[in-house]
Amino acid sequence: MSEPKVFDKILTDIIRQEKGIRKVILVDKTGLTIANVSKLSYYPVDVDSIGAIASAVFCASEEQGKNLQIGELEIVTSEFSEGKIFASACGKGVLCVVSEAEVNIGLIRLLMKKQGVQLAEELDKFLAVEPSTPAKDRELDEEDLKSALAELERV
Repeated sequence: MSEPKVFDKILTDIIRQEKGIRKVILVDKTGLTIANVSKLSYYPVDVDSIGAIASAVFCASEEQGKNLQIGELEIVTSEFSEGKIFASACGKGVLCVVSEAEVNIGLIRLLMKKQGVQLAEELDKFLAVEPSTPAKDRELDEEDLKSALAELERV
């Protein structure tokens, strides 16, 4: 299983590559925040909301592309008067980069593509669930379940 600190290291590597990057967030495709880093400690944002919205926008755009049969979605870019938000797939997750308006878009795309591969590998390890099988002597059979139910009914 992958360690959560690995995500922080990869996200920190991304944020250090371009001075215009403000925040980097990694979320799963349901919008749950896995990790995030910020260049400016005073940059106030609700990371969980930003990540969830970025994931939703990415997944919605991905669905549009599937419906239109125009291929795999590479990146979603939202441009605002004072900044940009980029989102791209990284395996079972979505990588979100928040930047200033004047940023090297080509470099951001390159970073997201390169680090997205590494994040995808780490996410696969992190999200891997080994099936657990109870020990034979701890398995509950129908009689055990009936007995437990009867005990609950008495209480």
